[in-house]
Amino acid sequence: MAIETFYPFEEVEPRWQRAWDEQGLWKTPAGAARRKYYVLEQFPYPSGKLHMGHVRVYTIGDAIARLRRMQGYDVLHPMGWDSFGLPAENAAIKNDAQPAAWTEQCIANMREQFHRLGISYDWEREISTCRDDYYRWNQWIFIRMWEQGLVERRKAAVNWCPRCATVLANEQVINGRCWRHEDTEVEIRPLEQWFLKITDYAEELLKDLEEKLGAWPNLVTAQQRNWIGRSEGALVKFTVKETGEELPVFTTRPDTLFGVTFMSVAAEHPRVREWIRGRENEREVQAFINHVVMEGRAARTDEAAEKKGIALGIHAINPVNEREIPIYIANFVLMEYGTGAVMAVPAHDQRDFEFARKYGIPVEVVIQPEGKTLDAACMEAAYVEPGVMTHSAQFDGLPSEQAKQEITEWLARQGKGEKTVQYRLRDWLISRQRFWGTPIPFIYCEGCGLVPVPLEDLPVKLPENARFGGEGNPLATVPEWLEVECERCGGKGRRETDTMDTFFDSSWYYLRFTDPKNERVPFDKAAAESWMPVDIYVGGKEHAILHLLYSRFFTKVLRDMGLVTLDEPFKQLLTQGMVLNTGTDPRTGETKMFKMSKSIGNVIDPNQLIAERGADVARLFILFASPPEKDLPWSEQGVEGMSRFVNRIWRHAQNHGEALRAAGGGDVTPGEITEEADRALLRMIHEATRRVTHDVGERFQFNTAISACMELFNAIGDYAPRAGDALSARLWAMATRRLAVLLTPFAPHLAEELWQRVGGEGLVAQQAWPSWDEAALRVETIEIAVQVNGKVRGKVRVAAEAGEEAVRAAALADETVQRFIDGKTIHKFVYVKGKLASLVVK
Repeated sequence: MAIETFYPFEEVEPRWQRAWDEQGLWKTPAGAARRKYYVLEQFPYPSGKLHMGHVRVYTIGDAIARLRRMQGYDVLHPMGWDSFGLPAENAAIKNDAQPAAWTEQCIANMREQFHRLGISYDWEREISTCRDDYYRWNQWIFIRMWEQGLVERRKAAVNWCPRCATVLANEQVINGRCWRHEDTEVEIRPLEQWFLKITDYAEELLKDLEEKLGAWPNLVTAQQRNWIGRSEGALVKFTVKETGEELPVFTTRPDTLFGVTFMSVAAEHPRVREWIRGRENEREVQAFINHVVMEGRAARTDEAAEKKGIALGIHAINPVNEREIPIYIANFVLMEYGTGAVMAVPAHDQRDFEFARKYGIPVEVVIQPEGKTLDAACMEAAYVEPGVMTHSAQFDGLPSEQAKQEITEWLARQGKGEKTVQYRLRDWLISRQRFWGTPIPFIYCEGCGLVPVPLEDLPVKLPENARFGGEGNPLATVPEWLEVECERCGGKGRRETDTMDTFFDSSWYYLRFTDPKNERVPFDKAAAESWMPVDIYVGGKEHAILHLLYSRFFTKVLRDMGLVTLDEPFKQLLTQGMVLNTGTDPRTGETKMFKMSKSIGNVIDPNQLIAERGADVARLFILFASPPEKDLPWSEQGVEGMSRFVNRIWRHAQNHGEALRAAGGGDVTPGEITEEADRALLRMIHEATRRVTHDVGERFQFNTAISACMELFNAIGDYAPRAGDALSARLWAMATRRLAVLLTPFAPHLAEELWQRVGGEGLVAQQAWPSWDEAALRVETIEIAVQVNGKVRGKVRVAAEAGEEAVRAAALADETVQRFIDGKTIHKFVYVKGKLASLVVK
């Protein structure tokens, strides 16, 4: 019978996938978990096709889940779909179809791809955020938040396309124009929007970063700390001269108040539209606002970027000296800082200095360096260090650090300000003027105003007959859905046509997985308590701020509602790097390693790789090529190398399967060993077990764990079982069975096939994870190379703990070494412990 030399993955992998499914191996244990482990990867948007970044994150999670099951844990490893979002709606507009059918087809495609990869999900717990059995609970949570005072409705600036007559997402604005109507400039309009008051939890979110998230990467906690942005300072009450209204400004530098020469406000500031209404420069200012908003946050906060602004023609009154100062819109001011209005002190802030020089605004020094005098006319840069107060009325002569406190106290006494703590974090704007999202469950009644839909009437379902003509909000095209009776008074009502930000969906899904079929509440408290927190959460570091911060916020809100008792949702966070490949940037012509991208043309299709090499090769390469936290450079040579490794194991099973089965199944113990070759192989078995257990279970370093498997397989290949020696044959079979077990987290199909062919009982996925024996790891003797005048002339075996004298005696007694030292005088002997003995002779 011919021996196949290549691993027939096309037959092997589907066979074992069927076996796992038939036995329901991945089903979550029923009842309260005894020794629980919750493995969760960030669930994907169902685009219809997995990419290599997906393969990496989900293979990492699967390797951990498989190990934990074999270690005896009750494992929860679910999968679902973050299935609301703009791409489905855009596809509906393009094809004049409903997004639900498109989304469900994409889900079916991706579920099949997960199956082909051998990912061990409990599909009975599958959730999809676009199905009403999920988004019903979005609406329930939203109304409960409203009842808790955590939901507000107020004006905010949005992107508006006059031709579409609808709000656009930032992604739909391209170079300041509508993505559908490239000749139409997008406007910034203030519209009533829904907000979640995440700022109510700012201090706790910040505090728990330090106290409860020690197992998170420092990079992530640092990003969240910066995003929350706690600052201590003063809230100063300026006044708008032309309207008399108060204009509060937050500053960390109250010591510079007397040097304020202008005010800069964000383009998105809610009062700007009213300030410029009817003025000669209204159109000019509005055009500048549109331009600034389209620049994006990164460009506006770039220190090297050009400072741009426009005068509004109105003025603010400085409360410390009653001085009138002009108000500008400046491109570098963001609404997320302070109040969206910044007192500008050109002499003591570099951005203000550059802006003032560009627009001819006065620069006035109010802090002098100790022992020096600055002349504003001669300054080439702002002076930002501490110093001595000057031109600051009664505060002249004070150290500037002391003046911060005294000026703040003076403001408070005068009713012109107060000491305060501000956060960079802003309330979360969650309303979207889109169709494909969770309908916000409120009704507008002419008599009652805003009325929440009763909880028992949820869900408010999306209509199935909305029209996607590309103009207006599709929800407004279905009058039988839109026009309803007020729940309170019975009068005419109109449904809210805004839908929720899709980040709302993903902010609590990890809790729904603990009880996904519950029809009474979002999840049972006991079920959540049994499984939460998530023990390991795997996903990209690009979600460090929004998704992870929002999930932490939701957990605390749901705790305060009494639905859970925990404070944080994710115990440990594993952020994997990107998958890179060589490509050429079409804009610059630069060729190098880029993140895989269609625009760069460097994408590797997982479907094609699995079809050509099999799922196990794909899994092994993606886990071996780089530590998970690092970026992974794609390498066809690396894929080929992993394919060779798989085929070598396959040939070993094919060529020696009968002999390995005949050898018997009992493990060999250290006490049975007498031969050094046997001892070395047994040591390698236990060393590989120790390394894989530690590297996967503790360090999540899959590349080094796979290296340990390779070294064990090399040792198996080098070992020659002695004819007629039952112990030798049993040890050889033990090593091969152990290899099958250790490979299971990484190459589960190959591991099952190998296990079966060497006589293993049952499925390898159901085996208990092995332990290692310290006695087997103990090295009793070691081999030392012996050099004579710099060249290796022999090798001697000595006790592992042998000292220099014992090694010297063994070296001098070795017959081979003696041939090179006979008749010569030994001038020097050096012993490098455990490695080398060196003789210098003349």
